[in-house]
Order: sequence, then C-alpha cells, then structure tokens
Amino acid sequence: MSTTSNFNFSDPIILEDDFVLLRPLQETDVDNLVEISINEPETWKYSLVGADGKENLINYIQSAIKNRDDKKEFPFIVFDKKAQKYAGSTRFYDIQLDYKTVQLGYTWYGSAFRGTGLNKHCKFLLLQFAFETLGMERVEFRADNNNERSIAAMKSIGCKVEGVLRSHMPTANSEIRRDSIVLSILRNEWFDEVKENLKRKL
Repeated sequence: MSTTSNFNFSDPIILEDDFVLLRPLQETDVDNLVEISINEPETWKYSLVGADGKENLINYIQSAIKNRDDKKEFPFIVFDKKAQKYAGSTRFYDIQLDYKTVQLGYTWYGSAFRGTGLNKHCKFLLLQFAFETLGMERVEFRADNNNERSIAAMKSIGCKVEGVLRSHMPTANSEIRRDSIVLSILRNEWFDEVKENLKRKL
C-alpha cells in the first residue's frame, strides 16, 4: 500500500471501472463541459463557486488547476462510459497529507447523469483511492444544509452526519450565508462496512 508521502499532484491519476472514468481536469475540458454549463445553470444552485456559462466555466477550471499546481486540490473530470459522454466534475480538496485527512466535494453532474448510479461509482473509486492508496484516516464531505439531494446522496454511500456549521460560508449568487452540514467516513468504517455496502449498490 502506498503512503501519503508518495502522492504527487502532477501524476496523471486515472480511476475507472466499467461504468465511469475519472481523469485529471484540464483546461481543454471547457469544451467537454460547456454544454452543461450553458444549458443547466441550476446545477450550481447550492455551490460556493458556480461554473454556469462559458466564462464562469473557464474560470472554474483554471482555478481548480491552479489549486492543483499549488498542491491544495486534485480535480477530476467524470466520463460516463455507458453514455460515452462527459458528465461533470469532482475533486479532492483541503488535502492534509501529514494529518491523513481530505475533503471530497465540488461534485456536480449534468441532469442526464443524476440518479443513474454514476455518483456511487465515482464515490467508490475516490474513497477506495483515498483510503487504500493514499492511506487516509478520514474523508470529509460538506454541503449546503438546504441541499437535500446532495445530503441524501452522501448518506446513501455511508457518510455519517457530524453536525452543522452555522452561517458558515457565503453563497455564490446571494448575500445570504449558508449553513454547512459536515459528514464523514473514517478509515475503519470504510473497511468494516462502507466499502462492502457501497459495492452492493453499484
């Protein structure tokens, strides 16, 4: 098993199964995601950073890549093998190699890919990589506490609710501040139950 010290932010990490492929996000992926960006702006209703519209998408991708170069995040683009189309994006962020913790988020998919099982396949691959390759002790998830769909999805893969951070962050297009719900999966939970339970749902 690799240790966290072997993690290289410039590695071309590819995670895949028969259903989905995740590869590092690139600037040229604007072309692969712009259709969702332009036609489905509601995708980012609860997001802290929106990628709605081509200009916002360009900024979103450039910012994600810069954060990877700064060794803060590792963003992926998601490819649906069944549909043979790019579905959205997700990433590791707040990567704390010394403390063996990471957050998993900035996850969004076009409407055609929601409720198809795609997200569970992505989360399985990402969690397996975090716990079994990177040797993480904790993977944390956060969401707007009003985002019922996202919270339900996180619970369904085995996340445990830890609490709510009140007035935690500003929202993307509003002066209203959001409450953020915090969920997590711990290393022992992944090996004891979450991995097998999630595998059965794939």
